[in-house]
Formats: sequence, structure tokens, C-alpha cells
Amino acid sequence: MLTQFSPELLADSDMAQSEKILRACVHCGFCTATCPTYLLTGDELDSPRGRIYLMKEMLENGRAADERTVRHVDRCLSCLSCMTTCPSSVHYMHLVDHARAHIEKTYRRPLLDRLLRATLAFVLTRPALFRQSMRAAALARPFAGLLPRRLRDMIAMAPAHLPAPSPIDRPQIIAAQGARKMRVALLSGCAQTVLDTKIHEATARLLTRLGAEIVVAEGAGCCGALPHHLGRSADSHALARRNIEAWTREIERDGLDHIVIDTSGCGTTVKDYGHMFRDDPALAEKAARIAAMTRDVTEVIAALDFAPMVDVGRLRVAYHSACSLQHGQKIADLPMELLRRAGFDVVPVPESHICCGSAGTYNLLQGELASALRERKVANIESVAPQAIAAGNLGCMIQIGQGTEIPITHTVQLLDWASGGPKPFPSSRA
Repeated sequence: MLTQFSPELLADSDMAQSEKILRACVHCGFCTATCPTYLLTGDELDSPRGRIYLMKEMLENGRAADERTVRHVDRCLSCLSCMTTCPSSVHYMHLVDHARAHIEKTYRRPLLDRLLRATLAFVLTRPALFRQSMRAAALARPFAGLLPRRLRDMIAMAPAHLPAPSPIDRPQIIAAQGARKMRVALLSGCAQTVLDTKIHEATARLLTRLGAEIVVAEGAGCCGALPHHLGRSADSHALARRNIEAWTREIERDGLDHIVIDTSGCGTTVKDYGHMFRDDPALAEKAARIAAMTRDVTEVIAALDFAPMVDVGRLRVAYHSACSLQHGQKIADLPMELLRRAGFDVVPVPESHICCGSAGTYNLLQGELASALRERKVANIESVAPQAIAAGNLGCMIQIGQGTEIPITHTVQLLDWASGGPKPFPSSRA
């Protein structure tokens, strides 16, 4: 792609990076075949190629974002399926991240949108506040019909009951069972500590059973992905900085082999810390080291030579491959291989490369498109008649779970069960 950025614009590191990405695009259109929003709308501007044209015109001219550009960039899920498909290796993720930050700086959204996005960025990243907001949403459910659609959708997604805070998520060291093979830090994160505490608990049981010592580091928390995808770079970098410093202290104190993450959306972001802080003289080296040490939980389970201990009865499991895992981290087959090793009958899902519509806060901000993608995903899953669904990302689990009665659980919970942990759902359901 021909670009005409001025030298003044290219003096900015983010702009120079975006210009390099744009030049790699050859307009081939392969990305349109796998883009979820283009499949739904048929609008070229709702495809990666169309958005690239919009972002190029905006960035190249150094102008403020307009309503049309904002509308189509907002509709992007950041599923990154286009990056898996692209024969030219266009790094769309960094381009759209830059565009979102530029939009946030230069475009004034309607008041309700500004309030909603600011609230999501502030509340979801703070577990104690998020827990209180979920309780408030449950109380507001009888009056939801009086509220604007977006607020109604948010209230509808709030669970009727929340689990109690888990002791696993407190700063601590959890000893390995038997000889220690590895020392890892576990990201406690934010929303998952409120909505589903069983995932971290299963991760801790399984990893310690396999010989890993786990550190939940003081000061670490939200990875920054939620505000990052809203274009709020200062907020996301502040959260990421806390994690980098917290984990660096652990590395320097007693050493770490890996940072382990059991929410794939968070893992994709933490693995990108090196890029995010590449120009920060104080953090560039630390961030790059943290990014290089970060692993999805399935990568660590495989490295610890997982083997089943319990007969799970060849339960028929449909594996949903979260976009952030298969496209963002390029981990596609490993979770299925582990589930098969554990004794499950793993069945592939048609259109497994297409997003379920969760995508962080996407299902809260783009409800109509997200619902259409959920219906498509659920139909594909139900077509293979599974007894259970496995996924590696909480957002996907919630999104898909709202559209089907088939029990859905985290991959690590099934592997924990197969190695001696509790069954993750009642026997009557699967």
C-alpha cells in the first residue's frame, strides 16, 4: 500500500509503526472471508481491508476521527482472524490499537457513550467495585425495561448470584505438591475474580499437583486489556505497569519461570507488553522480559507433562477456540490435544475461526452484532451435539453460555477433573 505520511507524523513512534503496517497490505481481500462483521453486514468498511483504508486516511492526514471511521472501527471485534488469514503478515492488531487511541484523543462521542465507556474502563478493572456493580445490577433487573437498550443489555448479562471472593486470588505463595518443577506467577486479573472464581482455583490445584509453585504477586491485577481496547492507553499502561513491576520484584526476589494466565484475552495483552512499552526507557527491558515469560495455562500444563488420573467416561466435548488464543497467541491445537489426552472425546466446531461476539466489552457496546455472532456460534456448537463445551476464556464462556443449555466450562477445569479435581458441573447436566 502506498503511503504519504509526513516526516513530522513519522517522528511519532506509533505513527511510524502504523505506516509500516499499512505498507505491508496488498489489498488482496483474503481477510474479508474470515472477518465476522463483514460476514454479517456485507459492508466493505466492516472488513479489515475497509477499516485499513479508513484508518490510513485518518492517520496519514493527521486529522481528527470522523463519525464514519469511528463507527466502523468500533464494530471491529479485535478477534484477529484477519491476521491468521493474511498472506502478507499485516499486523492489524497494532494498527487498530493505534487507531483506537487516536480516536479516543480526537473524537468527541455522544455523552451517553462517553459515560458508558468511561464507566466500563473504571469499574471492570477494579474487582471490589465491579462486585458492587453486579449486585446493583441484580437489584435493578425489575426496572430494566425503563432504561436505554445498552443498559438493559448490561443488566441482563449480570449474573443473579456471584461467588464469594476466593482465597486463591489473595497475594500468596502456593506450594507445589511433591518435588518443585517450576515456579510461576498466576495473574489474578479483574473480572474473572468476581464472576467465576472456580477457574483460578482449578488452575492452582492442577498446576501444584503437576509440580508448580504458584506466586500470586502483591500489586498485580488487571492486565489492562479492557481499557486498551477502548483506546484509553494511559489507563491500560498504568495497569500494565503495576503488573510489570510486581512480577519483576518476584523475579528479582526468588525467581520465576513463567507468568501463567488462564484468561486468553489477558494473555494476548500481556504477551504484547514488550511492544506497548518499547519506547519507555525505564520499562522497555522489564516489559520485554515479562512478555517473553508469559504463557497460556495450557502451555504450562503441557510443559509439566500432564497425564490423566481419573476416567472421565469419554465425555463428548466441543472445544471453542477463543480468538485471543487461536489468532492472538497462535495456540489452536494444544488445548484439544490436552483434552484428548485427558480422555475426553473432543469434537471440532464448524466455523471455529469465527468469533462468538464476546470480545472484551464488545457484547456490551455492540449488542446487536454480538448477539448475531453468538447465535451463529451456538448453532455451530449444537450441530455437533456435545455433552459439554470447553473454552479458554471467561468472556467466551459467558457469551456462549447465554445462548445454550449445554454446560460450558474452562479447559483447565476439565483437565483438573481428569487429574483428580472436582467435576466442574453436576452429573445431571453432562
